[in-house]
Amino acid sequence: MRILVSNDDGVYSPGIRVLAEVATEYGEVRIVAPDVERSSAGHAITHSHPLSYRRTTIRGLTAYRVNGTPADCVSLGANQWGKVDLVLSGLNIGLNLGNSIWHSGTLAAARQAALLGIRGIALSAPAGAEPDFEPYKPWVRRVLDALLGERSLSLVNVNIPREPRGLAWTRASVRRYDGRIVPTQDPQGRELFWFTVTPIEGADEGTDRWAVERGWISLTPLRLDLTDEQQLGVMRIRHPLDESIASAVSPPTTSPEAEKTVRDDEAAHAITKTVDEPALTQPE
Repeated sequence: MRILVSNDDGVYSPGIRVLAEVATEYGEVRIVAPDVERSSAGHAITHSHPLSYRRTTIRGLTAYRVNGTPADCVSLGANQWGKVDLVLSGLNIGLNLGNSIWHSGTLAAARQAALLGIRGIALSAPAGAEPDFEPYKPWVRRVLDALLGERSLSLVNVNIPREPRGLAWTRASVRRYDGRIVPTQDPQGRELFWFTVTPIEGADEGTDRWAVERGWISLTPLRLDLTDEQQLGVMRIRHPLDESIASAVSPPTTSPEAEKTVRDDEAAHAITKTVDEPALTQPE
């Protein structure tokens, strides 16, 4: 099994080394990660300039550093390796619970894998564990033992508390935050702002945050389809639109011309202009 390991803390993070070392017990491992920290990058991708893919060394492990985002690293790493069976992202320095799944670069790397048809698992540990993630190795093994045999799980978010007691299946915690903005100044007196978030609700039982607060490793299966199926059904009854007409008059298959038009309309100009050009960089 080929396992690509990435993160958002940067290729030289102690967490990615520990995760990669455990992963070698399950298959062939290659690290492909950002050359610098890209925390909270979300699912950003780079389209305005080409990316580099440079070989580096991490305690005997095959590794490459990329001047891009976590999602970039997974896409480029999978392309350069040829075939990847699993993507592991982490160990992140800091938990990714609940609402963090929207902006976490760690989770974005695993989600990019799922978008490419590759299984993705994001793993996060307490920020206070840096730089010694060694004690978490046995727990990472338990997580992988639990997940690798479940091939129906395409995307999973894992959070490890400070002193784990065991593993638990959870759902993502959704809480409201106060979203305060704190003004400050730079040395020249120019106004700056800090974004701060403080939860104003507790965690519901069975959620990832609830589990980690009680010492359990949370394993949260996620999906790519964000559609609210319940509301979709309600709206189709309450406020019917043109779906029935669209189904009746639309051809069963889309024409190649229509497909290309939509692709061009959704893609950035820089991507469409260079998509057929030869690769600008090669692995060293």
